[in-house]
Amino acid sequence: MYIDSHCHINFPELAARMPEILATMASNKVTHALCVSVDLPDFPQVLALAREYPHIYASVGVHPDYEDTPEPSVDQLVELSQHPKIVAIGETGLDYFRLQGDLEWQRERFRVHIRASRITRKPLIIHTRAASADTIRIMQEEGAGTDKGGVAGVMHCFTESLEVAEAAIAMGFYISFSGIVTFKSAKELQAVAKAVPLERILIETDSPYLAPVPHRGKMNEPGFVCHVAEYLAALKDVPLATVAQQTTDNFFNLFNVVRDTVEVQS
Repeated sequence: MYIDSHCHINFPELAARMPEILATMASNKVTHALCVSVDLPDFPQVLALAREYPHIYASVGVHPDYEDTPEPSVDQLVELSQHPKIVAIGETGLDYFRLQGDLEWQRERFRVHIRASRITRKPLIIHTRAASADTIRIMQEEGAGTDKGGVAGVMHCFTESLEVAEAAIAMGFYISFSGIVTFKSAKELQAVAKAVPLERILIETDSPYLAPVPHRGKMNEPGFVCHVAEYLAALKDVPLATVAQQTTDNFFNLFNVVRDTVEVQS
């Protein structure tokens, strides 16, 4: 079985197709998915999906790309994370690719999320793009990793260097690969994925974005995460069943989700 560790099925283009989304998950043996929050106004939709479907989990957080949105406080994040289906804080982090200028507000927002993670003992979902040095620095300064008393988390949709991956792993973080790793142009990322130990890997879709080969160019969805696992198995020259089992184990271990016998609904 497979688990999509990062998706946005509350987004309108996927939410409108929920029966089809769930059916594709079931047919592709994707047993669970984590629906990730990007802002507070839409958080109720994220939580509602997790409450309705036993095999869907959720996070609470505000994405670094969302500039004109209510700013979260530590207390807010702590309070909103109390529901048992909320298993993580984020997504959070830094993005210097899409936004320019004085981004101190982005760095402060990141710190707020790390502090909420330390209080709640729920792992972080970290987004970093063109900002890896500051991302790692703030993680270290705020004690995000297990090496400094935090609960660590996952570097989602990873596209950075092996050195960044190793720095995150040293703090207890997992590295999550999306459909990008299947792209022919992603040679450097494929080298990173080959080097990262399977015991530290998660798989994700980041749907509705970044559909993996053979669906590249189409709308992505959680059921397609199996193709990421298939690519990693070939890349690492290990059985697909090994990738499926290890990434599933990693998900349950990181997000402290109790294993169950929930079957994917169709």
